[in-house]
Amino acid sequence: MYRTLFPRDVFAELDRLQRDLTSVFEGSPSIRGIGRGGYPALNVGSTDSAFEVYAFAPGLDPATIDVNLDRGVLTIDGERKAGLQAQAEAGSDSKRTVHLQERFTGRFRRVVSLPDDIDPNAVTADYKDGVLRVSVQRRAAAQPRRIAVN
Repeated sequence: MYRTLFPRDVFAELDRLQRDLTSVFEGSPSIRGIGRGGYPALNVGSTDSAFEVYAFAPGLDPATIDVNLDRGVLTIDGERKAGLQAQAEAGSDSKRTVHLQERFTGRFRRVVSLPDDIDPNAVTADYKDGVLRVSVQRRAAAQPRRIAVN
C-alpha cells in the first residue's frame, strides 16, 4: 500500500544511496586503486617499458583536463559540463522535470599511485575519441634485460 503513497523514484534513489554507502565501506579491489565506480572509469596497467592509465571520459574539452605527477602519485582533474541539450532546456521557459539523469556532470578527480621505477620526466598524455591515455615510462635501469653468460 505504501508504494502508492510515494513515487517509485524515491525507492530507486534509496537503493542507489544504499549501493553508494556500501561501496564506500568496501575495500579497494586492487593494491594501487583507491576505489571503484568513480568518474572517469580507469584502466590501469603496465608493460616492461611503461606504466599506462586509460581514463574513459567522453565529451570533455582536453583543455579542461589537468594531469599531474608528484612523488609517484598521478592525479587527473577536470570538469564535465552539462551537455548542450541540458543547457538549452535549462534556459527555456517551459517547466521540465528530469526523471533520470545518469550522465555525470561536475568536477572530478582520480588519483593513482605509481610504482617506484617510473621516470617522472618521461610522461605523455593524449586525449582521443573520449579516452585519455597517460603513459609514464619506466627508468631504463629498472627494465628487465637479458645478460649473456660467457
